[in-house]
Amino acid sequence: MGRPDINALKKKAAEIRRDVLIATTTAGSGHPGGSMSTCDYATALYFYKLRHDPTNPRWDKRDYVFFSHGHINPLIYALLAHAGYVNREEYLTTLRKFRSKFQGHPSAHHCPGIEVCSGSLGQGFGVACGVAIAMKRQKKPNRVFVMMGDGEQQEGSIWEAAMCAAHYKLDNLVAMVDLNGLQIDGKTQDVLNIEPLADKYRAFNFHVIEIDGHDMQSCVNALDTAEMVKGKPTMVIAKTVMGKGVKWMENDEKWHGTPISKEKLGPSVEELGFDKSHANVEVYKGHATDKLTV
Repeated sequence: MGRPDINALKKKAAEIRRDVLIATTTAGSGHPGGSMSTCDYATALYFYKLRHDPTNPRWDKRDYVFFSHGHINPLIYALLAHAGYVNREEYLTTLRKFRSKFQGHPSAHHCPGIEVCSGSLGQGFGVACGVAIAMKRQKKPNRVFVMMGDGEQQEGSIWEAAMCAAHYKLDNLVAMVDLNGLQIDGKTQDVLNIEPLADKYRAFNFHVIEIDGHDMQSCVNALDTAEMVKGKPTMVIAKTVMGKGVKWMENDEKWHGTPISKEKLGPSVEELGFDKSHANVEVYKGHATDKLTV
């Protein structure tokens, strides 16, 4: 794999943030805040490190990606659209619509590129561990990535999965936590403090990498380092900002699950570096299928 074009990855992340805002505003619902905080390292994963084939989502040599915090589906679908799994305009205009493949939580039955139905917090890490164990036992080279929220670290099942990953020395597993410090009820430190998170995972025998989750070079470096770790799983803890990219959204838990208004969409798109005309999306000319099948 060649060295990444950091500027190209930054541009792609900006395009994905733009689409997150357009889709959630068009839908009138959704979760933009965490989608925007997770965006940079997720972009580095999908457009630099991940081994996958959008033309063959069930390719048996693919790397697996699990989004345990499935409520950030505006980001997930944007990643899949830009990678070529799904139609971008359909995503932008049918998010959370009845019969759309782009439901409020991702479904592996309806949308290509989704590995598991997710959104019930605390479960995705365990699923990822199970797949990583299976790959190891079958002596397959497939790697497994799982993304989680920081509020999700309050779930007991997370720590059961962490203990399992360490016990089975799952060096084919890379977990990533979006440490933006906020959840729907406020600051994580006030709801149920999760710190010192890095020390906890070290105590569970993870190789821990702490990064600025908005520094693209650091995101790339973390993924490179994780690939070289042997004998233990890797945990990437990404310090991020909820609503990153639009100043008036940043560090405000309101945007965890609330879309911005149509009036603010144009100026917000401009702040991300695009002409406000990008916010004027034509209604998708096709239609959602009568049956939720892929």
